[in-house]
Amino acid sequence: MGRSAMTPLNATRCELGEGAFWHPERAEFFWFDITASTLHALAQSWTFDEMVSAAGWIDRDRMLMASETRLAVFDLRDGTLRTLCALEADTATTRSNDGRADPQGGFWIGTMSKRHQKGAGSIWRWHEGELRRLFSGISIPNAICFAPDGRSACFTDTPTRIIQRVPLDAQGWPAGQPVPFIDLRADELNPDGAVFDAAGTLWVAQWGAGRVAAHGPDGTFLQAVTVPAPHTSCPAFGGPGLRDLYCTTAREGRQNPHALDGATFCVRGIGRGQAEHRVLL
Repeated sequence: MGRSAMTPLNATRCELGEGAFWHPERAEFFWFDITASTLHALAQSWTFDEMVSAAGWIDRDRMLMASETRLAVFDLRDGTLRTLCALEADTATTRSNDGRADPQGGFWIGTMSKRHQKGAGSIWRWHEGELRRLFSGISIPNAICFAPDGRSACFTDTPTRIIQRVPLDAQGWPAGQPVPFIDLRADELNPDGAVFDAAGTLWVAQWGAGRVAAHGPDGTFLQAVTVPAPHTSCPAFGGPGLRDLYCTTAREGRQNPHALDGATFCVRGIGRGQAEHRVLL
């Protein structure tokens, strides 16, 4: 089952679009161009001195932001960054990638090799002043998202083509081993960023396939939304009632990029998302 294509949000084109994020207090959409070290909004962009990839909201004017070397508090009023903690700062070969705030006020962030070295990355969680490594040996961490009841998290190592699900305890820490939730190997699909909606449906961007696929709470495929650029990377719900679906894309890896590669897209009124969770400092 398919759905008509998304349309471009604006004229911005990213080399590596990621980190799609709707700020619930500002009612404003943000996204990143990782390799351009840039955070975008519709009315403004900010460029930094190292790659940035994902964020969570702290309050109306501050966001937690992940970069190559740290987690930092970014102030939207004056564009300043204040380091919260180091993130693999002693490893010059890695950078941050996919990340998202969890229902308990923590923040999960994946790291990976800048040269795509196999198994060089990890998935970390920051919570109540502590940064803890949750999973290691990850090549390309993606699909970090949280079920609406807060009792489980999902993630993937994209080259495995399997989205894992792990139970969480009351404080949001893993309470068991990850188990396969959605297996895309038979269809040779590459899971990238993902987000749960309010009903527990998981929406996953599929790199190389030009679509965002929806899977029910039991993992069953429900539908796919076509994106007119093949390297789809990260979805997010936003807009009035959180009913609009956004998705970033990338020009990276496209030998002959076309005009829509790297655009960020939107389709209106497709579902009902859950609000992004607040990061508690």
